[in-house]
Amino acid sequence: MSGKLTIARLEVGGERFEVLVNPDKALKYKTEGKPGIEEVLAIDVIYTDASKGERASEERMKKVFHTTDVTKVAKEILDRGELQITAEQRRQLAEEKRRQIVTYISRNFVDPRTNLPHPAVRIEQALKEVRVAIDPFRPAEEQVKKIVEELRPILPLKTGSIRLNVTIPAPYASKVYGMLKSYGEIKDERWTEDGGVRVIIEIPLASQGTFMDRLASATRGSASATPVER
Repeated sequence: MSGKLTIARLEVGGERFEVLVNPDKALKYKTEGKPGIEEVLAIDVIYTDASKGERASEERMKKVFHTTDVTKVAKEILDRGELQITAEQRRQLAEEKRRQIVTYISRNFVDPRTNLPHPAVRIEQALKEVRVAIDPFRPAEEQVKKIVEELRPILPLKTGSIRLNVTIPAPYASKVYGMLKSYGEIKDERWTEDGGVRVIIEIPLASQGTFMDRLASATRGSASATPVER
């Protein structure tokens, strides 16, 4: 087997099926859903053991996948199975996922003592300190809950949201409205006769500081934002 190829494997009911794939394209497919299976497959063959060159019979494929179409079977293997990746690929993928998790925590959690987000470097240090295991294939959002619980003994974290009553004068209303929606959920909006807008928006606690700074910059300090009493 060429060192430039790798294996994707799926085990179903004691049956094993494998395909030989281009490692870079297969990894991109697993993480981004593209390119197409035809580009990912190195050889149009379904194996029971690719390293030995043992092919799966049409009967076995029909029994498990209800088809003998190699492309369809290969897609099932890649979608549901395990992809062998190189050590360098795993390192790069884990680092990227780690950055995504740090960003997510920074944007959605605060230090309960200050109600401010922890600096990214502090979150990075905490991840290393507790030796958090990061799955390079699972979305960051799916891993955060467990990771946050592991971090809490050394890194106080609190999540939550805040509702703000925001008033934007007419000269900036249309332009800034899109920015508001990118930060959170607009619960209520009222446009004034002169073209201004008043909204109640709910945003993550951790985003409050950057939201206020960006709002002030976008409206040259003419907008107002005050917490809504619950």
